[in-house]
Amino acid sequence: MDSGGWSRRRFVGALAGGAAAAALPACDDAPEPAATPAPEPETGTSASREARRPSGPRPLYLGTYTSAEGGGKGIGLATYDAATGRITGSGTVTAVGDPSYLALHPDRRTLYAVDERDDGAVTAVRLADRKVLGSRGTGGAAPCHLSVHPGGRWLLSANYGSGSVAVHPIDASGALGERTDLVRHTTPPPGPGQEGPHAHQFVTSPDGGHVLAVDLGTDTVYTYRLDDKAGTLSEVGQAQTRPGAGPRHLTFHPGGRYAYLANEVDNTVAVCSYDPASGRVEVGEAQSTGTGSGTSYPAQILVTADGRYAYLANRGHNSLTRYAVEADGARLRLLGTVPVGGDFPRQIAFSPEGTLLFAANQKSSTVTVFHVDGANGGLRRAGEAFPSPVAVCALPL
Repeated sequence: MDSGGWSRRRFVGALAGGAAAAALPACDDAPEPAATPAPEPETGTSASREARRPSGPRPLYLGTYTSAEGGGKGIGLATYDAATGRITGSGTVTAVGDPSYLALHPDRRTLYAVDERDDGAVTAVRLADRKVLGSRGTGGAAPCHLSVHPGGRWLLSANYGSGSVAVHPIDASGALGERTDLVRHTTPPPGPGQEGPHAHQFVTSPDGGHVLAVDLGTDTVYTYRLDDKAGTLSEVGQAQTRPGAGPRHLTFHPGGRYAYLANEVDNTVAVCSYDPASGRVEVGEAQSTGTGSGTSYPAQILVTADGRYAYLANRGHNSLTRYAVEADGARLRLLGTVPVGGDFPRQIAFSPEGTLLFAANQKSSTVTVFHVDGANGGLRRAGEAFPSPVAVCALPL
């Protein structure tokens, strides 16, 4: 593995200081999971979102570092109230090491977690009874992101420490098979201040025709075609950011022709164009995060289902930046920032209806929740922060 890069990742997310973590009860003592009905299509209007807002508790899964001081014991289990945003802890799925990022199968029956360790792996958990279905090696170090291909047959993961991306088959039960491909980012050479590639994200384009890997170490977004029968990757393009940007996370506009890229190292964002036919990505000019001249590391960027607003989590500045999305997705206009109410927001996620935004705050070991105003994109805190050991991922269902 590239030990220097892995050390830097731990350094950026240093765990010293912050609030004490609250332990969740063991999984065996927790109630059965709440039902998770599939969300209805989003219409983009506030009134319709309110009408579809479910009642009763909804499941929330929490990622952590089990090997960190004050970290969790596995995947945290909780529920949240979709109207108030209030979170209640309910247990832990143990026997999963350093589950720092989580993803859900499209059929909503299986949860997947990275095991962000030197000997990286990915783990499947059946949600009906929270049974761990087993783990498979990713072939690299420190996997930090994973996603499920829309067809539900392939799991995609990114190895930060070794700068590679992996593909695993998913069987009918949701369990994982042996890896079908592993590609290391050998070109272009590392960017300024980087000793090697650092794959940070691996996702599918909205049209389903390509899979894209964001690599912080090489300042590059790689585009691949995935063979849906063999589970193998063929590179079809590379898009470079400006040197030293350190791209971390990309999210697509619902229109499918534009995407927004969060650059961790130089504290910027960029609008990218995407051509579904060729898979070609073009990275636009760097834009401000609104965090000023202090040290801040952009983490994750989200866009609303109606494509009108985007939000960026800023570690260090400890804020959420709000953008208006204009010109059918081709432009971001900075609106301002709001305090996240925690320390080092590592990851953010919307509730399925888009009415709540969850922020996992690593250093303060908390999850904060915001109401999202469908009319103007405004954010309003939803009560007190929820204590969660070394909170690095929150996945609301």
